[in-house]
Amino acid sequence: MATLEELTQRVAAAVGEDSGLGKSFKVDLRGEGFIHIDGGAVTNDDKPADLTVSISQKDLKALATGELNPMTAVITGRLKVSDMGLAMSLQPQMQALFSKMA
Repeated sequence: MATLEELTQRVAAAVGEDSGLGKSFKVDLRGEGFIHIDGGAVTNDDKPADLTVSISQKDLKALATGELNPMTAVITGRLKVSDMGLAMSLQPQMQALFSKMA
C-alpha cells in the first residue's frame, strides 16, 4: 500500500492548479489520515469540506481500479459520503481523481 504522503503527491499531481470540482473535498482514509482538496490546494489537514468521503485505502484502490463498484461500496458501508446528492453530481470528477490514486 502507498503511504499517505505518496497518495497525497499523486492527488496533488492529478489536481494540478485546479481540481475542477468547484467544491472542497476530503477523503477520510479511516484512521490512515486525510487528503483535503480545495481548488488546487492538496493537504493532509482534517478541515471541513463541502463533501467528505470515508473509505479505507484498500477499498479506495479497488474503487480506483474498477474492482469495486461505487454503489456497491455505498450500500455495503465500505464507502460513506457526507452529501449523496453532491457526490452524485461530482461522480465523474471524483472517479477521475480516484483512478489516479491507484
